[in-house]
Amino acid sequence: MSEIQSIATGRRKESVARVRLIPGSGQITVNGKDLDKYFGMDTLKLMVRQPLEATETLDRFDVIARVHGGGFSGQAGAVRHGIARALVQVEPSYRAVLKRHGYLTRDSRMKERKKYGLKKARRAPQFSKR
Repeated sequence: MSEIQSIATGRRKESVARVRLIPGSGQITVNGKDLDKYFGMDTLKLMVRQPLEATETLDRFDVIARVHGGGFSGQAGAVRHGIARALVQVEPSYRAVLKRHGYLTRDSRMKERKKYGLKKARRAPQFSKR
């Protein structure tokens, strides 16, 4: 492989994405499918493209992502995080732009664990006086 490529990992909730950035025409592939086929909602497609749009490199790189775990929203966030990290590896000057938009920050919010005596993390059993 003589072409320069960058590999990065992105995470969000339970999702983990391995992202490869290759010089190309702007093709984005997630788990072997085109971005439009994998993510149904337009907001998720927009979310994945955000780092490329912020750095104005939408048509300069091909993105190949393998993502597993979590739901579609978490997976889109993981891919976005991975693309942002890979872009910084390719061109360190992009770091300021991506950091300002918050794409390099790992979103640490996770699902809260279920506690004993409760139905969910905070949901108590229904109370009945009689």
